[in-house]
Amino acid sequence: MKSLFGYGVTTKEIAKSGGWHIYDDKFSEISFDKYGNKLLPSEMFEPEKSTLEITSPGIPPTHPLIKKAKNLISELDFYYDKSIFQIWITGTNGKTTTTEMTHFLLENSEIGGNIGIPLGKLNKNKTWVIEVSSFQLHYTKFAKPNIFAILPIKEDHLSWHGSFEEYKNTKLSPLKRMTQRDVVIMPKELDTPTKAYKILYENEEDFIKKFNFNAEFKTPFLLDEMIAKTIYYILNFKEKSLKNFKIDPHKLEEFKDKFNRIWVDDSKATNVDATLQALKRYKDKKLYLIIGGVDKGQNFEELFEFMKNLNIKIFIIGKETSIFEKLAKNKNISFEVSKTLNNAINSINKIHNENSIALLSPACASFDIFNSYKHRGEEFKKLVYNL
Repeated sequence: MKSLFGYGVTTKEIAKSGGWHIYDDKFSEISFDKYGNKLLPSEMFEPEKSTLEITSPGIPPTHPLIKKAKNLISELDFYYDKSIFQIWITGTNGKTTTTEMTHFLLENSEIGGNIGIPLGKLNKNKTWVIEVSSFQLHYTKFAKPNIFAILPIKEDHLSWHGSFEEYKNTKLSPLKRMTQRDVVIMPKELDTPTKAYKILYENEEDFIKKFNFNAEFKTPFLLDEMIAKTIYYILNFKEKSLKNFKIDPHKLEEFKDKFNRIWVDDSKATNVDATLQALKRYKDKKLYLIIGGVDKGQNFEELFEFMKNLNIKIFIIGKETSIFEKLAKNKNISFEVSKTLNNAINSINKIHNENSIALLSPACASFDIFNSYKHRGEEFKKLVYNL
């Protein structure tokens, strides 16, 4: 018997092969899907009868299904094939942009993984450019990349992993499986023993000096650009331009309202470091920051310490606001408890002008109020355009 845990994007693609028992907390009774797979409530899983288990990456290690499993592997393991050249990209922030830039540069490549495209959809005759999350890596036992690009690792998903150390070690875990024929690009501060050839960096300037690259993007996207260009350089020994590459929506996306004032949709900023990077870009401006949501167990001290020296007022949204209220009071930062996005935007509307910046960069997950960071960003733009 083969088992799948969860019935999400990853496992639905695997399920197309048929012959699986699929367990999900949403199932209350036994049924079958169109591929002939048996759908069962989670509590019906019998580990002694299962020869293989693959989990949806979002299911945490504390879940009873994971604790009972004896033959658990990840999607990365299931589709691993030594004949497929694989580029894996991870880190806390910028991994989606770096993955997309790398795919843009490499013509004969397929893009997938945490970006929302299951590996089962990828062409095995092309180079795979895969965004890998800490959730996927946590469950990966033997798959490895040929080129592994690691962006800086900062606090995130602590409630899922239990600690920052565990989160960081999970991100770095493929290094143990890499060989002398592989290459890793990684921050100097994360330098870890591995057989792979290392390209270490402190910042964007290291790549510009080492490879004489031209800079085509501004911070924080400059680091993504440099890493993507380095991957291309490893394979082709030359630089290729990214000038026609477009950054995804909801990432420091500037737009103007009908009064010619600048608003910035940075809804993808779901952790402290992402919001810090956004604030650094606009640090010389009068700032109105919308922050809040599901905090994921993060420490916000560094963020508020940085904000206390800015010309800023913060507007706190979300169901739980006390952590941000306390920090704002403690650091003497002007704030309003708006609770809703609509309230925050209406308050900012009264004081915003052509010289200030209104920024949605929440440093939190969105699912206390919204379906996703995209839903949050779309609502933000809609409300601003309706002012």
